[in-house]
Amino acid sequence: MKVAVTGAAGYVGTNLVDLLVDQGHEVTAIDRVRPVHATETGVRWVDGDVLDPASMEKALAGAEVVYHLVAMITLAQKDELAWKINTKGVRTVAEAALAVGVRRMVHCSSVHSFDQENCGGSLSEVSARSVDPALPVYDRSKWQGEIELREVVDAGLDAVVCNPTGVYGPADYGLSRVNGLLRSAARGRVPAFVDGGFDFVDVRDVAAGLIAAGEKGRTGENYFLSGHMLQLTDAMRIAANVTGRRGPVFSLPAGVLNAVIPILEPIGAKLGSDVLSKAAMSAILAAPRIDGSKARSEIGYNPRPAEETIRDLIAFLVSSGQLGS
Repeated sequence: MKVAVTGAAGYVGTNLVDLLVDQGHEVTAIDRVRPVHATETGVRWVDGDVLDPASMEKALAGAEVVYHLVAMITLAQKDELAWKINTKGVRTVAEAALAVGVRRMVHCSSVHSFDQENCGGSLSEVSARSVDPALPVYDRSKWQGEIELREVVDAGLDAVVCNPTGVYGPADYGLSRVNGLLRSAARGRVPAFVDGGFDFVDVRDVAAGLIAAGEKGRTGENYFLSGHMLQLTDAMRIAANVTGRRGPVFSLPAGVLNAVIPILEPIGAKLGSDVLSKAAMSAILAAPRIDGSKARSEIGYNPRPAEETIRDLIAFLVSSGQLGS
């Protein structure tokens, strides 16, 4: 089958393209650059602009299914480019897909399109959305992007929406925040960490979930691609144990973190880091439980154990020369 992937050079895109190729599909990989690690046969790389309708119609021509992954991730409160890419970009791709006769579009949204801080401790596909102006622009724009898509669905496009939780695991050639923290732990450089957790999902399971949603999902529906609630300190210890290093000896209570973030955030900003910012830690402090039963029952989604993901990640970092000393 002929398929197209926007954002194919990104973290999720890399893993999705690999899986699609393994399944025998003919892939059009749409991005501004072809990554140096891209060696797959059966992949046609196309330079495309998700804000340019003509560019998208040309790139999507002939595809039966399009997976839309392009997004600009930021912790900023306001960012005009992020808003435009995450909202207008979705509509542009959706309208192009409808115009050229794509059979189905799978939009990769995010758990952040749901309001995690005011959800009562748990989230499902019917929970409240990220409309609060106080939320980061990424959260609000991911929800608005879904609204833009639904308007094109109303005009005749067959599309489904997937909402991954905290994505981690291999393969990752740029190292996400979480994967970077796990690498530090594997190096024995995390003596302590915050007592908090989140629902983390293996990027390979996200790729499989996107394909399953494209095959089995119901038009217009959302599907949480969740993993497992994982305490960050436990994750760091698993990563350290893989390499025989010492993991965090103790964890800091979340209440302490709340108290010190106003002090740490400006320090981190001066150092060019946003890891210990309010925006970065808010989801961990909220730690909502994710109800992933809909994806399991309707599309056969089945995430792997967290320990397997962490062990595979460390093995990948070693084999790709990213672990260091």
